[in-house]
Amino acid sequence: MADETAPTAPESHAVTRLLRQLGGGDKAALHELMPLVYAQLRRLAAGCLGSEGRQHTLRATALVHEAYLRLVGSDVTFNDRVHFYAVAARMLRHILVDHAKAARRQKRGGGAVKVELDEAVLVGPGTPSNIVDLDDALKSLAALDARKSDVVELLFFGGLTYEETAAALNISPATVDRELRMAKAWLRRELARA
Repeated sequence: MADETAPTAPESHAVTRLLRQLGGGDKAALHELMPLVYAQLRRLAAGCLGSEGRQHTLRATALVHEAYLRLVGSDVTFNDRVHFYAVAARMLRHILVDHAKAARRQKRGGGAVKVELDEAVLVGPGTPSNIVDLDDALKSLAALDARKSDVVELLFFGGLTYEETAAALNISPATVDRELRMAKAWLRRELARA
């Protein structure tokens, strides 16, 4: 069965073409790009926020708009659609972490929650609400092994497939699977200490 959320080949090529035009200074490409990437960015944002519960004040639409503004306002030249979504994953993570830190400051440290790493996924329905602890653990992992951290970020914050993650990192899908298993074990241990 085909993945209904996966872009069609023409759509994927159009996104890549528009990203290159935007990188070349064609601001008109921005107006064509938004409708093509919005739905996928919205799905990524909804997935990131799915575990945060109804009490979370940041909504998927606001998260998408903030990420999109930062993405197109950045100095990054996007190689293709996969590169764009890889950078978007990082951007979504940073926005969520910034929002969580601001909320934590407002609460003055109250209500801290222990983060458990779900066996199946890191971000999504039923996952921990304390994204700041997860971000800290991912930063520690990145200091030890940046590729493992990148795999986690692309798969779970970016919503990329194993194949897209492999392409973005220039490794095989089998290596993505191996790196993910090792990263999850390391993160589980690190979060248990927190």
